[in-house]
Amino acid sequence: MTPEHPRQAPWHYKARRWLGRGLMYAVLVAGAAIALFPFLWMVSVSLMSLGEAISGNILPSTLHWENYAIAWREADFSEYFLNTVQITAITLSGELFFSILAAYAFARMKFPGRDLIFGILLSTMMIPAMVLVIPNFLTVTWLGRVGPIKWVNNWPALTIPFMGSVFSIFLLRQFFAQVPDDLFDAAQIDGAGHWQFLWHVALPLVKAPILVIAVLSFIGSWNALAWPLLVTNNPDWRPIAVGLYNFIDEAGSELNLQMAGSVITILPILILYFLTQRQFTESIARSGLKG
Repeated sequence: MTPEHPRQAPWHYKARRWLGRGLMYAVLVAGAAIALFPFLWMVSVSLMSLGEAISGNILPSTLHWENYAIAWREADFSEYFLNTVQITAITLSGELFFSILAAYAFARMKFPGRDLIFGILLSTMMIPAMVLVIPNFLTVTWLGRVGPIKWVNNWPALTIPFMGSVFSIFLLRQFFAQVPDDLFDAAQIDGAGHWQFLWHVALPLVKAPILVIAVLSFIGSWNALAWPLLVTNNPDWRPIAVGLYNFIDEAGSELNLQMAGSVITILPILILYFLTQRQFTESIARSGLKG
């Protein structure tokens, strides 16, 4: 018995199509719910009393908005917040500056051992980050003893080790390499050197990956915890993530205040993402060149 022609029984194909779409949306909704639940639970607990938070309630019976003011005041979040802003700004500026220059040199300039150096640089990405903690700590401690600037308990130890990102150099190098040679030749004919070509031609073409690096660097610096705890022993330069530990004492954890502090901590990241999500998403799909 021959199957019916699609035009003779269109409802089969419509039903199959709608079933496929329904399953797809169901999977997406389930995934979104799983991803959003921890965040929504954090916001819910931040509005509870301590008793409700400890008892494991899902929703608060009364909204305690004062938890945010108490968390900000008791944990000295204003000091930690200012420290984090300074650390993030210095780290982000340094990473963009050095990554752009290094990536352009590897992509557009010819010098002896360029490919070998770049290969060695890429190989360091295979080293686990925790393996580098002790060597980096010994390095910043030694530099603080022999140099004119104090590193430990100061901004250099919190920022300078993170200004050279191999991933950022690799990503920008790939985009700089896609810039057509004809543009560089035309710039040379007009008397422009490497600096003029980088500033006026190459950088406008790689705004998307630069934005990606800026967002990732911001998130990494803002959420830093282990390294700041290692290189600081007083609150003068400790970031906001360390302030969350102020809600833990011998009697236990003030869970509602800790969640309120967590919401305060991630708000700048959420604001940054909502402001840049369109450009961030487009940068992943685009090749880096228009037209």
